[in-house]
Amino acid sequence: MAQNEQQAIEALLARHGFHFSKSKGQNFLIDRAVPRAIAEASGADETNGVLEIGPGVGALSSELCRRAGRVVAVELDTALLPILDETMADFDNFSVVSADVLKLDLPALVRERFGGLTPIVCANLPYNITTPALTALIEAKCFESLTVLIQREVAQRLCAAPGTAAYGAFSVFMQYYTEPELCFEVPPEKFIPRPKVTSAVLRAEMRREPPVAVADEAYFFRTVYAAFALRRKTLVNSLMTAFGALGKDKLAQLVVSCGLDANVRGERLGLEEFARLSDALREAEG
Repeated sequence: MAQNEQQAIEALLARHGFHFSKSKGQNFLIDRAVPRAIAEASGADETNGVLEIGPGVGALSSELCRRAGRVVAVELDTALLPILDETMADFDNFSVVSADVLKLDLPALVRERFGGLTPIVCANLPYNITTPALTALIEAKCFESLTVLIQREVAQRLCAAPGTAAYGAFSVFMQYYTEPELCFEVPPEKFIPRPKVTSAVLRAEMRREPPVAVADEAYFFRTVYAAFALRRKTLVNSLMTAFGALGKDKLAQLVVSCGLDANVRGERLGLEEFARLSDALREAEG
């Protein structure tokens, strides 16, 4: 079955003279069961307006259109537009925005296209924009959930617990704003061209309130990124990269005053510890 689907997609692309762009991170799904499962995982229904990024030939788009009230796909590659005109012709709840999603005013797009619908994101994200795209989608603060197909290692990193090798600053960012959950994996043979890595579907429900209270979010994330700046060093040494004006001794005192070991590494801290530490640093800097 998947072989027939692959042949049909290859014939479609050939007919339109389409060539894959490595720089755009293009990998198209060739097994119909996968986009169906992704659409199901998103929970999309007629009450939702779905933003899709990088629709390719419309494999996921069509599954979303069967479920959602409206689907708006953002596609950077203009060579795919006539292909989508053909493959999505039967769906009147589908439209394409020809643009770079990283340069769009996402809240404005949602207001214009999804009036009365609850906005969510569901996408087979191009690998090369995973982190900036997720950051932009979260910071837009207008989506109820994000369901994305990304590299498995990235998905694991976003769900990682403190003290694990995969845990990092972006794990903290993701877990502060969302509740990320790894749904299922997708092997390389489900795509053309085949990626060199296994992929995974991540679903992240946006939090209505952060799980910890902080005096200043900007300070909180300044602290988080500083804590991971020198991953192999102690937290105190790492904090010197952003809070060096306080001096090493003062930073050590602050770390201990927050109930932490003076020699702890940043990767051991969870959201609550980062919240306490960022508030203490903010007070110390006055």
